[in-house]
Amino acid sequence: MQQIRSFDQENAAQVGWGIRVMLITRDGTDGPVTRRIAGLGGQIDHCDELYTGLSLLGDNPYSYGLIAVDCDAFGGLDAVRKVFAKLEEDAARVPVILISRDCPVQIFPVDRGGAVVLRAPVSAVSLRVGFEHALRYRLATRMI
Repeated sequence: MQQIRSFDQENAAQVGWGIRVMLITRDGTDGPVTRRIAGLGGQIDHCDELYTGLSLLGDNPYSYGLIAVDCDAFGGLDAVRKVFAKLEEDAARVPVILISRDCPVQIFPVDRGGAVVLRAPVSAVSLRVGFEHALRYRLATRMI
């Protein structure tokens, strides 16, 4: 299948197509990651506490298409990875992007269940690549 869009189309640069994103960060609703995800077409639900955000996800894991976490605000990359390792199976199926200064090398996992790990401060280009990689299975099924 192939999807064809013209470059003059308003949302040609948006890879999110209105996907609902749980963004867990303490940068507030006007931080750079928030603006960049919105620029990619994501509909953001912002949460400034890790466990509160994950409890919202636990109530209905399929209501979100992506979870993005600023790990540095919540104890670092290893601490957040441990929390995500304990998630139930349903919640673990939601694509995850982890952003941290502790990240020496950006990770784009081959398997569907692995989290994309991006180095902070995240650039617009690396966030777009991470966003596309995390959503690659969803994007493949949306092609017409």
